[in-house]
Amino acid sequence: MTRHASRVTRHVPQDDPIVCRCEEVTVSQVEGAIAEGYDSLEELKRHLRVGMGPCQGRTCLPLVAQILARKTGRPLEQVFSAVSVRPPLAPVPVTLFLGGDDEG
Repeated sequence: MTRHASRVTRHVPQDDPIVCRCEEVTVSQVEGAIAEGYDSLEELKRHLRVGMGPCQGRTCLPLVAQILARKTGRPLEQVFSAVSVRPPLAPVPVTLFLGGDDEG
């Protein structure tokens, strides 16, 4: 049995790298948003949805912060410190909220 590689359709040109794989946001989209006036990492998150995919920004937020720092001339530490990172929620069993035998 011969396996053939699946055809992958990319909607972006090869010279426009993707910085957020979860939301398929490219470098030119980030730079365009910055040119439109989105000049903080928090604004870029809300506008482009970077950092809101399954990876929760582990890969893309540092990349977007570097682009933002380069385009605005601000230090990377200043750009990155202004973003609120919220870890994903984890389910907990209901029994944790029920009283034990030693209560009462």
